[in-house]
Amino acid sequence: MEQQLRVLITVAERQNFSRAAEELHMTQPAVSQYIKSLEQTLGCKLLERSNKFVRLNKAGEIVYHHGKEILGLYEHMQNLVHDLMHTPSGHLTIGASYTYGEYVLPHVIARLRELYPLITPTITIHNSRVISAQVATRELDVGIVESEYAGDKLEMEPFADDRMYMIVSPDHRLAHQKEVSREELAEETWIVREEGSGTREAAEKMFRDLQIVPRKRMEFGSTQIIKESVEAGLGISLISFWAIRKERKLGTLSTLNLAGTPVMRKFSLVTQSHSFHTKALELFLELLRKQKSLPEEG
Repeated sequence: MEQQLRVLITVAERQNFSRAAEELHMTQPAVSQYIKSLEQTLGCKLLERSNKFVRLNKAGEIVYHHGKEILGLYEHMQNLVHDLMHTPSGHLTIGASYTYGEYVLPHVIARLRELYPLITPTITIHNSRVISAQVATRELDVGIVESEYAGDKLEMEPFADDRMYMIVSPDHRLAHQKEVSREELAEETWIVREEGSGTREAAEKMFRDLQIVPRKRMEFGSTQIIKESVEAGLGISLISFWAIRKERKLGTLSTLNLAGTPVMRKFSLVTQSHSFHTKALELFLELLRKQKSLPEEG
């Protein structure tokens, strides 16, 4: 059934038998036969077909989502058995929130590849909520998030510190003040991340803790877009130290001073609860745990 599920999942994601066959290195009749065999085994149709599309019906959606989890478990089992007999190797699926994934993770992956060249990582970057959900369904082996939320199936382990700064354009009226007031900050346009983002979560917590009620907001889905927008003078934002290191050195972004800032938070590892870890995953986690704190400010 493993191959039948793999074929169904590929057809559902490509929405086309020909493209699925090409990706699976099979003939189109073979793909059709696998689907037919799976439908016979389960006793129901799984796909709706026309000349223009192929898509899952309700039963197909159930099989698709559970099938992805089953294949994840199957691959995990294979990796565990392989680890008993061989040096660290194999596939490792890693998810990370935008801040960590775009500004820190590449350096960790470079070190991983240097030490263990037979481990092949695949990286997914999304907001913290999505990454946690994909770990829960075994689409990812591990997640690195900024959120403090963990579901029933997950274990969350804080492993590294982060400092978050309020940033403005160097030409902004507040840029050269020794300290700003809450009232001044409330009058500014705040550029925030989307719901589900750990950075958005940190900003909302700061607003509550410091009793700042922004009168104007804009919501963007990328840290890079937020940095560019702040630099262009569109507003102010709260951003991780990691994301603004280069801009601070170049002088293209300035940070504001207010009692209670910078805002401190933790990056956390998210893994499946009560799950065996492959050797590749253990080695990756070990690399991450060595990174306990931020470098000193320059």
